[in-house]
Amino acid sequence: MSASIRTRAETLGLRLKARHETVATAESCTGGLIAGALTDIAGSSDWFGWGVVSYANAAKTGMLKVSPASLAAHGAVSEVVAAEMARGVQKLSGADWSVAVSGVAGPGGGTPDKPVGLVCFAIAMPFGRVDTFVRHFAGDRRAVRTQTVEVALDALLERVNATRAGQEG
Repeated sequence: MSASIRTRAETLGLRLKARHETVATAESCTGGLIAGALTDIAGSSDWFGWGVVSYANAAKTGMLKVSPASLAAHGAVSEVVAAEMARGVQKLSGADWSVAVSGVAGPGGGTPDKPVGLVCFAIAMPFGRVDTFVRHFAGDRRAVRTQTVEVALDALLERVNATRAGQEG
């Protein structure tokens, strides 16, 4: 794990622990790298308990209760599906916060509408709101996945810092 990812994970963990809050992950294109970064931090069991790798659509629908209609209409790499993944893992785990990612890490699998490097993110918050956003990353598969982990941790920390414990900021 890079030093920058470690610092992000440690900072997020300290903040969540101080607030007595927890986080869960639902990952497709990163295959568990976000959960891995979080659990690499000693004491992470105080604020992290669940990570779901839902690489296949069957995992998304079966474990996370993503709607088959959403997958059919929008595809796995979409803000709609990422939001449903985030809600699903949050409900499944009972975590206060969750992050979900779904994207095209490459080198294949891209289309003109969804090129390699496209990643959809969703952050589910304790008060019911889910924020979604999209990023386009450059580089090979490893670079796309690494950048996805960095952005996911930054987005979580930004939203945690913008809220007071237990309520919308």
